[in-house]
Amino acid sequence: MGVFGRIGKEITYVRSALRTLKRLNTVYDNPDRTFADIIEDLARDKPNNVAIYFEDRALTYKQFNEEANRYAHWVRAQGLGKGDVVALLMENRPEYLVAWLGIIKAGGQAALINTNLTGGPLAHCLNISGASHLVLGAECAEALGSVAGQLERPMKAWATGGTVQGVDNLDDVLAQQPTSDPAPEVRKDLTIEDGALFIYTSGTTGNPKAARIPHVRLLGMMGSFSAATAATEKDRMYVCLPLYHSAGGVCAVGTTLTVGGAVIIRRKFSAREFWDDVHKYKATLFQYIGELCRYLINTDPHPKERKHKLRVAIGNGLRPEIWPTFQKRFKIPNIVEFYGATEGNVALMNFDGTVGAVGRIPGWAKSKFNVELVRFDIENEQPIRGEDGFCIRCKPGEVGEALGEILNDPTKPSARFEGYAKKEETEKKILRNVFREGDAWFRSGDLLKQDARGYFYFIDRIGDTFRWKGENVATSEVAEVLSVFPGIEEANVYGVHVPGADGRAGMASIVGKDLDMAGLHKHISSQLPEYAQPLFLRVQPEMEITGTFKHRKVDLVKEGFDPEVIDEPIFFNDPIAKVFVPLDKALYEKICSGDFRL
Repeated sequence: MGVFGRIGKEITYVRSALRTLKRLNTVYDNPDRTFADIIEDLARDKPNNVAIYFEDRALTYKQFNEEANRYAHWVRAQGLGKGDVVALLMENRPEYLVAWLGIIKAGGQAALINTNLTGGPLAHCLNISGASHLVLGAECAEALGSVAGQLERPMKAWATGGTVQGVDNLDDVLAQQPTSDPAPEVRKDLTIEDGALFIYTSGTTGNPKAARIPHVRLLGMMGSFSAATAATEKDRMYVCLPLYHSAGGVCAVGTTLTVGGAVIIRRKFSAREFWDDVHKYKATLFQYIGELCRYLINTDPHPKERKHKLRVAIGNGLRPEIWPTFQKRFKIPNIVEFYGATEGNVALMNFDGTVGAVGRIPGWAKSKFNVELVRFDIENEQPIRGEDGFCIRCKPGEVGEALGEILNDPTKPSARFEGYAKKEETEKKILRNVFREGDAWFRSGDLLKQDARGYFYFIDRIGDTFRWKGENVATSEVAEVLSVFPGIEEANVYGVHVPGADGRAGMASIVGKDLDMAGLHKHISSQLPEYAQPLFLRVQPEMEITGTFKHRKVDLVKEGFDPEVIDEPIFFNDPIAKVFVPLDKALYEKICSGDFRL
């Protein structure tokens, strides 16, 4: 890149960063102004602007606000108010946003429950929410039935969107409620420090944790995305991610709903219908998860995939091996990749579209941010400490865990860590005495690296990176190499235990068709060092993912490479023959007995 290109990127960064900081400062400068106040103001000032598009429906800000008011009055009629929690279990549709907006209008908190959960995990989420009432989408009635006898306290369910046997009909009750704004005294003591939502971690390992989202964090997340995209009331954000998660339900919707623009809600993501929707609703913005971009690339060409009004795609997880292809094929003018977590205080934005980067903190701006990378021991899964007992900062290009100093400082608004519903879970994420006695830092659980110009690059989740033949292997980097091979649609890489061997051997679950196994072996051998090449390949018909499109690995790791346990084809990377061979029981036993030298 030439001098002028670098100058252009620097200007883009500065403008975007200043715009974002201005939005965040506005939040702190108005401690009594919540998202409920913003919607009420928009309903008054821009009543006819469309707030929500869904299928063949359109809700104006006036209608959105009035329907939420019905919920607010209902919440108050149940004797609930400031600090009280109402759980929400419903699939994507306008009523979802209406419900939680109404709950916070009444001063309460909404616990956004993952609609994919059933049984024990669902009961766990309802129990730790502290809610005594549940707003239930009728489409989720079966899930609720699966928790019978597992709830720790009485919880009254109210059904909406259909009739559920044995459950009160909320729609009938709401129809009797007034559409006027709640009286001013309802929220007179409510500030941005009070709780707004509980949003649950995805639970790829163990039960989900309920992250606390106070109003200050809610507005901060919304404002950051709105500023990063320079959103205005003319924008329309397409949302096909689940509304129970922060990416779709807070960041995406808040991008436009804080400035008078619209959100386009899709019940569930469909790669086949994506471009029809984007074209039909004239979307200008799109919130992505990296896997969604990969799904779109793997679909056949669509006549409308370049006939759209999209100006920005914003999201996280867009891997560098598909980024240029995605942007060029679908004619996306700007991509804003970010790094962050629902509960975390490490927040990064790649404002200028540098391929592969998840954000940037240039040297001149470092003092304004709370982020550091520290050297990390992969085997013990702990930061490395020096002779003085403190952690060691990474040099440019060195991989380490991302930490965020925990501060309650308006000049560093992203540095707060609100924690979880359970205090013991909060404490597990805090690392103390990092660079000086008494300091406290949030552990991201992610390995990143930063280059000399300040760009950050995601490497892997801690626990996903494994050690084989004395070397650290990043699963994300192996997955990138596999994913670009013809015929492979998805790749999920993890480490498995081999009896008698130190560390964990690489294994990949792949989804593909018409695979040239000889060509794949040649490709892997040319792109990866020997220690990083997958020893085992498992070919699956489809990839199991979480509700937020993250690959599930826990069960795959447990199943390992035993052909007696796994019905799907497994191949072994024969180090002698230099080919992938089918793994049968005899070969499996030979490997496990140590007869086969790995």
